[in-house]
Amino acid sequence: MEIPLRDGLHLHVQVQGSGEPLLLLHGFTGSIEAWGQELLGGLSRHRQVIAVDLLGHGGSSDCSDPARFTFEEMLQDILDVLDALGLASVSWLGYSMGGRLALGGAVRQPDRVSSLILESASPGLASENERRARRRADEALAEGILRGGMEAFVDHWMGLPLFATQGKLPPKVREEQRARRLKNRPESLAACLRGMGTGAQPSFWDDLPKIRIPTLLMAGEEDGKFSRIAREMARVMPRARLHLIPRAGHTIHLENPLAWLAAVTTFDPASF
Repeated sequence: MEIPLRDGLHLHVQVQGSGEPLLLLHGFTGSIEAWGQELLGGLSRHRQVIAVDLLGHGGSSDCSDPARFTFEEMLQDILDVLDALGLASVSWLGYSMGGRLALGGAVRQPDRVSSLILESASPGLASENERRARRRADEALAEGILRGGMEAFVDHWMGLPLFATQGKLPPKVREEQRARRLKNRPESLAACLRGMGTGAQPSFWDDLPKIRIPTLLMAGEEDGKFSRIAREMARVMPRARLHLIPRAGHTIHLENPLAWLAAVTTFDPASF
């Protein structure tokens, strides 16, 4: 379905299953399709799954204005979706960029987030110097997308060390991932990097002790950086549990989908 937003744009949303609602937020260059239909089908046997294509991704509206991709604007997009579906508070699950958005939602709109599942997510960069350096890097990457085109960018993105563990996946799976990323528009991805990149986002490190909803922190055992971040988050979040997934790097739902699905479907906020 297409859900209209406050400014004439729309988000593409897929709703399936029944039970307690679970909102899914994908990562940068991702889409609803990136979760995989088998995984979505498995989830929908337990929950009502609300999967969203974030602005500029998948079937949602194209946009070339970085100001429309700020954290505050993209968070309001998600609230617009929940309002359109008549949902006050739901469980939010976010991967990478979607995880940062979900975490920020719990900080800024706690009444709308009943529990959190964060996959390979970070509260952001703690210092302004780090954020400034990252903004410069994101700006250079955005310019590269516009100058070099999508194919060169996607090949560069998939070749990052962060995704090195995906080299073990079957070639068909990697090619399907590449084809899905190529469906996105360069102007939208460049604007998203400028408005919603890690350097542009606020840091939520100081807010973590205030998040008192049940939280599952997931990281791949082979993703050293985000395993470390997840451990640090678990130490300061009063109702968080850490789950390191074996045989997986940054993109757990792609690299070990059965373990990912088991972790998510057995997550019981009432047990916290």
